[in-house]
Amino acid sequence: MPLSRSYESSRAVSVWLFTVAALVFAMVVVGGATRLTGSGVSITEWRPVTGAIPPLSHEAWVAEFQKYQHIPQYQLVNKGMSLHAFQSIYWWEWTHRLLGRVVGLAFFIPLVVFLATRRMPRRLIWRAWVLLGLGALQGLVGWWMVVSGLSVRVSVAPERLAIHLGLALVLFCMLIWTALEAWSGPGRPTKLKGWRAAAAGLAALVFFQILLGALVAGNDAGRIYNDWPFMNGRLFPADYLGGQGWRGLLHSQAAVQFNHRIGAYVLFVAAVAAAAAAVRNRWLPAPARWLALVLAVLVLAQAVLGVVTLMNVAPLGLSLAHQCLAAFVLACAISFAWRARRA
Repeated sequence: MPLSRSYESSRAVSVWLFTVAALVFAMVVVGGATRLTGSGVSITEWRPVTGAIPPLSHEAWVAEFQKYQHIPQYQLVNKGMSLHAFQSIYWWEWTHRLLGRVVGLAFFIPLVVFLATRRMPRRLIWRAWVLLGLGALQGLVGWWMVVSGLSVRVSVAPERLAIHLGLALVLFCMLIWTALEAWSGPGRPTKLKGWRAAAAGLAALVFFQILLGALVAGNDAGRIYNDWPFMNGRLFPADYLGGQGWRGLLHSQAAVQFNHRIGAYVLFVAAVAAAAAAVRNRWLPAPARWLALVLAVLVLAQAVLGVVTLMNVAPLGLSLAHQCLAAFVLACAISFAWRARRA
C-alpha cells in the first residue's frame, strides 16, 4: 500500500537524494578537470538534446574541429593543434555536459515516481521542485559561462566560472540537507541558537572560500607566486590589483591568490576554534561534536594540500585532489550545520 504524503521520512528518498548529490560531486570534479585542461570551450554550440551524441565519423569530427578553429582559444593558444589533440579536450567537455544530462534524469525520473506513489515526504516536496528548477538554471548558467570564452577571451570569464561552480555547490548542499531530512524526519530544534548560527556561518565560510578558489582556477593564478608563506618573498604582493582597479579583485592573479590564502587562514582558525569549543560543550549533541572535530581535520588537510599544490605549480592531479577535498569539506560543514540545529 502506498505511503501517505503526510509520512514525514523516507529512507528510499534519502538514498535517491544522496545518490544525486554524488553525481553532482562527480560533475564538479569533471568540470574542474575540464577547466584545468583548457577544454571548456571545445564545444562551441549548446544543443541540450542532440548534443548528447558525440561525433561518430571522421567527417563529423572534422566539422566540429572547424567550428573550434574559429574561436580565439584556437587562434591564439592552440594554433596548429592536431585533430587528435582536439579530440582529447573535446571528450572532457562532452563528458561534463553528459553528466549534467545524467544528473537531470537521475533527479527528475525518480521524483515523478516518488510523487506518483506518494512516497515523498510532504514537507520536502517544495524543496524537490526548487532543486529541479535550480538544476535547469545550472544548464543555462553553464552555457552563459561558455559563451564568455567564444568571442574575445581564450577561456571562460573567471567570475562566470565562480557563479557556475557556486550554483553547483548550492545544489550539492541542498541535496545533502534534504537527504538528511528525508532520512531522519522532523526533529526538535536545539535551544543552542549560538551553535546553530556558528555552524551555519562556518558552512558559509567554506562555501565562500571555494568560490575564491574558483577565481584562482579561472585566472590560472596557481601557476604564479609558488612560494609559501610569502608571495615572491613578500607578505603582500606588490601588484595586488594589477593596475585594474577594483576589477582586479576578480581578474588580478595576485589578488585572487592572496584572497584565497587569507580565506584559508580565516577558515582554519574558525574550524579549529569551533572544534575546540564543541568538544568541551556537553550540551551539544554528540554527533555534532564529532562532525565539528572531523571538519577541523579536513580543513587542516585541505590547507596542507593547497600549499603542496601551489608549491608544485598546480599540476592536474594535485589540483583535482584539492578540488575534491574541498567538496568533502563542504559536505561535512553542511552536515555539521544540519546536526547543530537538531536537539
